[in-house]
Amino acid sequence: MSQVRDHALTKTLAASSTHALPSYLNADDLGPWGIYLQQVDRVTPYLGHLARWVETLKRPKRMLVVDVPIELDNGTIAHFEGYRVQHNTSRGPGKGGVRFHQDVTLSEVMALSAWMSIKNAAVNVPYGGAKGGIRVDPKTLSRGELERLTRRYTSEIGIIIGPSKDIPAPDVNTNDQVMAWMMDTYSMNVGTTATGVVTGKPIDLGGSLGRREATGRGVFTVGVEAAKHIGLDISKARVAVQGFGNVGGIAGKLFSEAGSRIVAVQDHTGTIYQESGLNVPALLAHIKEHGTLITFPGVEVIANDAFWDVSCDILIPAALEQQITATNAGRIQAKLVIEGANGPTTPQADDILQERGVLVVPDVVANAGGVTVSYFEWVQDFSSFFWSEDEINARLVRIMQDAFDSVWAVSQQHKVTLRTATFIVACQRILHARELRGLYP
Repeated sequence: MSQVRDHALTKTLAASSTHALPSYLNADDLGPWGIYLQQVDRVTPYLGHLARWVETLKRPKRMLVVDVPIELDNGTIAHFEGYRVQHNTSRGPGKGGVRFHQDVTLSEVMALSAWMSIKNAAVNVPYGGAKGGIRVDPKTLSRGELERLTRRYTSEIGIIIGPSKDIPAPDVNTNDQVMAWMMDTYSMNVGTTATGVVTGKPIDLGGSLGRREATGRGVFTVGVEAAKHIGLDISKARVAVQGFGNVGGIAGKLFSEAGSRIVAVQDHTGTIYQESGLNVPALLAHIKEHGTLITFPGVEVIANDAFWDVSCDILIPAALEQQITATNAGRIQAKLVIEGANGPTTPQADDILQERGVLVVPDVVANAGGVTVSYFEWVQDFSSFFWSEDEINARLVRIMQDAFDSVWAVSQQHKVTLRTATFIVACQRILHARELRGLYP
């Protein structure tokens, strides 16, 4: 049975909050949601009269928790817990990925949906924020089991998703095939082909050219813009990348093509280092063939914790959230941190990096390339008219550059970090929409 929790009363970290904490969150550890709430509190003093509406940002509009039962290949029945959270839809339908991971929690999905609200508003695409997930290790499932899991989950959340309601996309451990299954399941349930219900689909099912590389390309684009402002020559920069999939791998490839040296890479299999610079295309091919980077020839395998001590100019955390903490932030030697992952830096680590003069380009603008091209895909699906890859990349670069320029201007105006500046821009847009729409009834 599904359970919908609308307008959940969630504890805020603001001193003015008087609301009780719901039973489904741990008062001693709010997890990623707690980090998001701190970020909202930091931006509230800059919202002017719109601060009247700020509590809107601290309450997900709708949270759906579902049981996802499937029959395994051995004939037994397994149950998995799934989530879909719609944080805010004031500016348009919910938009955000679906992740399959054994450590997925409600707090995490809540935070990720909220960051999607901020991200979509920061790049000014007409979406609200949403996110989904299933608590499962997909590597333990066969292809058939994975398909059955995806289709059952899609059916369970089908009551709140739709091309004009909430549009899922790939995230951690999901891909274009998973999106194809989701699109087909939803279409069968509504009785018509609805390509616009998800983005990140295969090209032959209405997917967009350039979508797979979009997030990494966006990371590279804002990285180039940020480097200009701090006088860092990209062609001579040393880069360390944590996470080397569609985001970190593509960003690393683009930085390498621009002349940067990729000196260190870390993923779930280990950490490698090469002072002279890694051959990124060869490394990506090796990972695709062997499933690991530590067997790549000619490199030094170092301890995972030593990654944070690597001498570099640019650090790209493109793995999971809460990777840069108060424990390791003081060890980072980079001049520029570009967040390819969602929520990789804790507020305490943010403060440490700021004090040390390290410029952090936050996730909510740095990795918005994916949702930007998802928007392009959605538009193309509605019009049944598709653009060339060059046209898509050009539009993406322009939007990302404009978004970064807006955020940089606000950061200089208020003398705040780029993260706070991004939240100022995004929260003002969200809350202005909320104010204009008013309350119904």
